[in-house]
Amino acid sequence: MKHTRTLTGLILGAATAALMSAAPAAAQDVTACLITKTDTNPFFVKMKEGAQAKAAELGVTLKTFAGKVDGDHDSQVAAIEACIADGAKGILIAASDTKAIVDQVKKAQAAGMVVIALDTPLDPADAADATFATDNFEAGRLIGAWAAATLGAEAANARIGFLNLTPSQPTVDVLRNQGFMTGFGIDTKDVNKIGDEDDGRIVGHDVTNGNEEGGRKAMENLLQKDPNINVIHTINEPAAVGAFQALKAVGKENDVLIVSVDGGCPGVQSVKDGMIGATSQQYPLQMAALGVEAIKKWADTGEKPAPTPGKAFFDTGVNLVTDKPAEGVPSIDTAKGLELCWG
Repeated sequence: MKHTRTLTGLILGAATAALMSAAPAAAQDVTACLITKTDTNPFFVKMKEGAQAKAAELGVTLKTFAGKVDGDHDSQVAAIEACIADGAKGILIAASDTKAIVDQVKKAQAAGMVVIALDTPLDPADAADATFATDNFEAGRLIGAWAAATLGAEAANARIGFLNLTPSQPTVDVLRNQGFMTGFGIDTKDVNKIGDEDDGRIVGHDVTNGNEEGGRKAMENLLQKDPNINVIHTINEPAAVGAFQALKAVGKENDVLIVSVDGGCPGVQSVKDGMIGATSQQYPLQMAALGVEAIKKWADTGEKPAPTPGKAFFDTGVNLVTDKPAEGVPSIDTAKGLELCWG
């Protein structure tokens, strides 16, 4: 009997061990990759946090990659190659160069992966299997409409500078830029292109790489073109803070309306402190969490995520944040913005 009990115990123990090891093994079968533009911008830090939390909840193995700086296309190409080699089920990517990355995306799809664009649509947008993003055109339109309404009749005489992202004009850059123009009442000409407008109120465009130093230098360049600039559209809040610093250095910080997009906690605080007039707040944690869920569902069922009804992408929401509301432009104040912010 002793040997029988021992043998039975061994069999039961082995079976239990097999079951215990099978569950994690099954969970670990799904590997996802998150590829962001940088790992320093608070927006992408929060995106990474959202992806990691959801991956842990669903038992998905998450591998993360980022460019050295915003615009580092080569690092993103290398990341996709690594994900293909690892046999990942899907990729979430905030692309630095939305056109150039498409060939690598096609390689990943040919290897059986689902590719989901986060925040920044690819060019063409349907090169990705799905896009989870803020409506970046609407984000731009809101800050443009707010700036025009704040200036009132003086909007007709505005001197406007644009602090964009990179020379390659990624889709997020184009959408925010052209959205701002639409909201402000500027004829965009080709809405898919930055810089072909002929509105006399436009002083010029410069690029920032989405960081403070870039924003400062670009603002200095535009001030040399026209020291009477009184409206600045910025691609994101770090660039906006850089612009404010450049204006403050020449005593013009109170003479210029600065508007931006992102809605990170530092950016909303900058609105509260008066450096930025208004910003459009987006929700990166939700983008990434939904993306991980979509990859898990794809791995389990083969079903791709559906877009928001009436749109070509899944809209993760946007709110205008300002403490100086303008008539006809819906907004929330910085107290609410700080409740909802990230970073």
